[in-house]
Amino acid sequence: MDKRLIIVSNRLPYRVEAEGQDGFSFTRSVGGLVAGLEPLHEHPGNLWIGWADEPESLDEGARRRFEQALSERACKPVHLDAHDAELYYEGFSNSALWPLFHGFPQHTRFDEEAWEAYVRVNERFRDAVLAEAREGDTIWVHDYHLMLLPSMLREALAGASIGFFLHIPFPDFETFRMLPWRSELLRGVLGADLIGFHAYDYVRHFLSSCRRVAGIENASGTLFVEGRLVQADAFPLGIDYERFRTAARKPEVRELVTAFSEEKGHEGCKIMLSVERLDYSKGIPDRLQAFDAFLDRHPEWKGRVVLVLVTVPSREGVASYQALKKQVDGLVGRINGKHSTMDWTPVDYYYRSLPFDQLVSLYAASDVMLVTPLRDGMNLVCKEYLACHDGEGGALVLSEMAGASYELHEALTVNPFDLEGVVDAMECALTMPVAEQRRRNAPMQERLARYTSKKWAREFLAAVDSVKDRQAGLSAHLLGPTSSERLVEAFRAARQRVLLLDYDGTLMAFSDDPTRVAPDERLRALLRRLGSNLRTTVAVVSGRDRATLESWLGDLPVDLVAEHGVWYRGRGQDTWEMEEPLDDSWKHSVRGVLADFVDRTPGSLLEEKDYSLVWHYRMCSQELAERRVIELKNALGDGLADRGLALMDGNKVVEVKPRGVDKGHAARRWFRDPSFDFVLAAGDDRTDEDVFEAAPETAWTIKIGDGPTRARFALKNCAEMRELLEKLAAVCDEEALRAECNGLQVTAEAPRERALA
Repeated sequence: MDKRLIIVSNRLPYRVEAEGQDGFSFTRSVGGLVAGLEPLHEHPGNLWIGWADEPESLDEGARRRFEQALSERACKPVHLDAHDAELYYEGFSNSALWPLFHGFPQHTRFDEEAWEAYVRVNERFRDAVLAEAREGDTIWVHDYHLMLLPSMLREALAGASIGFFLHIPFPDFETFRMLPWRSELLRGVLGADLIGFHAYDYVRHFLSSCRRVAGIENASGTLFVEGRLVQADAFPLGIDYERFRTAARKPEVRELVTAFSEEKGHEGCKIMLSVERLDYSKGIPDRLQAFDAFLDRHPEWKGRVVLVLVTVPSREGVASYQALKKQVDGLVGRINGKHSTMDWTPVDYYYRSLPFDQLVSLYAASDVMLVTPLRDGMNLVCKEYLACHDGEGGALVLSEMAGASYELHEALTVNPFDLEGVVDAMECALTMPVAEQRRRNAPMQERLARYTSKKWAREFLAAVDSVKDRQAGLSAHLLGPTSSERLVEAFRAARQRVLLLDYDGTLMAFSDDPTRVAPDERLRALLRRLGSNLRTTVAVVSGRDRATLESWLGDLPVDLVAEHGVWYRGRGQDTWEMEEPLDDSWKHSVRGVLADFVDRTPGSLLEEKDYSLVWHYRMCSQELAERRVIELKNALGDGLADRGLALMDGNKVVEVKPRGVDKGHAARRWFRDPSFDFVLAAGDDRTDEDVFEAAPETAWTIKIGDGPTRARFALKNCAEMRELLEKLAAVCDEEALRAECNGLQVTAEAPRERALA
């Protein structure tokens, strides 16, 4: 079966209108997304799923014909309730996510009812995808309207190939944290295998929010989400360069260019062009104010330049957009009233969308292109302008707040909030020699011709496949159903078993507050079932202090090791034994250094144990913590070794402790015992690697979580570790029941000899 691509976006790639009594007309939508995905969509078997832009009041028969017409175009419509559609689209997507992600919190409205509709619509999309998806398909979800969809699909299709691409900026953490549903949205996106953005700054912001909202770290954009590898990366969307380049050279377009130039550019009058959808993120009022200031400061340009302002209608039913339209109309009227002469009007204003050939002719006829949004995910207009000037002059003034500025750095880049800077850029663009224009444009045009929208789509899908390959490599190491069954059978067949279990991150998940991870009753019952079986020894080998371990686990039939091996307490014993004599006189001098770092690092804390000091930084800003760790190591320096101390990196901790004391050394107590013919050691941390290294080759060593390890196997998280222990406890339960039926006891109260009889 051929591998298929299922594209999922808010809208289908067609605008639909009723035609006659029973028919429909379909017009292919324009834009970078549709252009990039069109060749993939047209591949036999591929499918596009989106909100049906259907004519109103269709009866059942007309709806069937409508769906059949879409099916013939490889499209599957998602039908939405009108109330839900409005709340989801206008109420949440464009009144919460759009303004916040573009940095306009003043336009943001957080509404619980709109959020609930957003969830329901994402669920409706999920159902539509699940109705079509087959094994082996790649599902590519697009944009901010569907940020919950990847995780919804992941729950139903655990092994599916899922990509997600955000076509707008991802905000910095301080902005993103304003969202009441920030965690849900992050978790939703993290259901994908590959998460794409236009620019690396957006990737960086996303990763920062993953760390600070969800506690998920990354290494070079690679994250592990419940044991599953996820990659975030930048893929700048291109255009169909050849389409614009060729169109600009068509005879009919050249005629339009000539006519337009003669009309607007008479007697050497230059043309500056602005083409934007009506949106507050596009900076249209700021652009007009800069042009007004330009004419004030450079009156010599009056009568010699025209600003052609094309504003495409958008969200005309939304009050903030109506107010923006009124503001733009007023500014155009004021500028024209202020500067116009009998034979010259400075702003030529069009409030409508333009046919493709007319748009291309405007691009080709214009001497200067103004693209100065206040915030834009990418902006393709500037790329289209350059394609229409292939090999020719033409000056591009580009906002550094647009994603495209990362690629088009030869343009005249401006800060759109700096009015004087924009004014200066206008003068520079209008006076720039044609040779200089060509010199600047050539490398940009070369890049755009090479990295097209089609290449963007191919590279993204290739990256999805690469992530799946990496996941498969990791999965080979995971303790899967077959190896898990072998482990349980080896446990059942063994005469004597020992389970060496780390606590934090293995039996219990981490918490920002290390004092708030006391064992739940289910865990305590599980350890009791295992430890009560005399053929099974359970040892909790932890970095925790002995008082904490004793209060949490001291009444259970388990051995306890505290402070990474400093202390040992056997099952049923009342006292702790020290592995070897240690000195704690060093703590006074080191404590002061660590306390200073606590004061300088908000969110960090100092934990003091009998023979170690621990600096915790789980609740800190990661960037600050990483810097502080380096500083801490430098501050303590090589003097630790001279005093017989070691500095150990753990999971969000730095611990100073006596050298030679580690979990691996403590674990040898059981590893050297020849009576154990089944050994299992499980842990999540670097400290547990000492145990894995010391373990016999035949031991079942298990790393919890991601990352390199000496362990033979891995599990994704604490929940999977608990599931495995439940299976082993079930074996113990079977043995106890069988022994009871035979008149024996296999419990902690029975002597070992009788239990082994």
